[in-house]
Amino acid sequence: MILVLTCLDDPTADMVIDQLNQRDACVARFDPGVEFPADAELSAWFGRFPPYGVLTTRSRRIILEQVEAVYYRRPTPYLADNPSQVERFVGTQARFGVGGVLAALRCPYVSHPWAITAAEHKPLQLDMARQAGFEVPATLVTNRLEDARAFAAQHGPIVYKPLRATPYTGSDGEPATIWTAQVGPDDMDGTVSAAAHLFQARIRKTADLRVTAVGKRVFCVRIDSDLLDWRQDYDRLSYTVIEPPPGLADACLTYLGEFGLSFGAFDFALTGDGTPVFLECNPNGQWGWLEDATGVPIAAAIADLLLEDPT
Repeated sequence: MILVLTCLDDPTADMVIDQLNQRDACVARFDPGVEFPADAELSAWFGRFPPYGVLTTRSRRIILEQVEAVYYRRPTPYLADNPSQVERFVGTQARFGVGGVLAALRCPYVSHPWAITAAEHKPLQLDMARQAGFEVPATLVTNRLEDARAFAAQHGPIVYKPLRATPYTGSDGEPATIWTAQVGPDDMDGTVSAAAHLFQARIRKTADLRVTAVGKRVFCVRIDSDLLDWRQDYDRLSYTVIEPPPGLADACLTYLGEFGLSFGAFDFALTGDGTPVFLECNPNGQWGWLEDATGVPIAAAIADLLLEDPT
């Protein structure tokens, strides 16, 4: 039994499930943030014995101790936006109850949600990247205007990027995305003090690298565009599958090992002399579009990892 924890409409998870089905694996899909408690029942027992339990959904009866691997792929959050007091209570109990039981499963995860949560913090990413041997750009996290301006004067040109992608609504009421953008001392004012900000020396890049690591396999794709933040317009991108620069694959696996991850989507800026500079690693990043565009077999690699004998 392979348990896939994901939202009910996720084309990326569908690609992995298709690969698992091709291998005749027994697969159960579950979105705890949506299905529990309205459409699912859970009982789990703990005590002076190994934990055991049963999860019943509309289509499956899952004996939890028989689950051999879990693919954790962005399930719906347990708490909705602006929940009522009752919804907050129920959602919190589900998160720590259902989420806690699933997190206690004694089987491999791709990747474990607690490891993903730790690895999503960019300051920790940057320090771990330095320890893994990556080139890391000068970076400042601050809400102090004087330090931000001094950093810009010393390391300019610099860019601003959010510490975490957060739902945001523009002045027109439409959803908006805050992209990486170049800033200077004159762009900063007292509003810097209102939140934590991440400022970083801008890398003079010739291209970007998206490096996707799955288990011990590493897939490297060069992304060429004229954009500072290539995510801003996918129609202006071109892709080339390449071998990772020397030492990069081993450093990626070292990085993942330190976090206890088995998957990572790394972003690097490639300088003129071919040096990859670490920007970030999304521990549960998107990759489906990249496989569609280039044919890199990421879905197959994840399926192989889930079916691998843990011994």
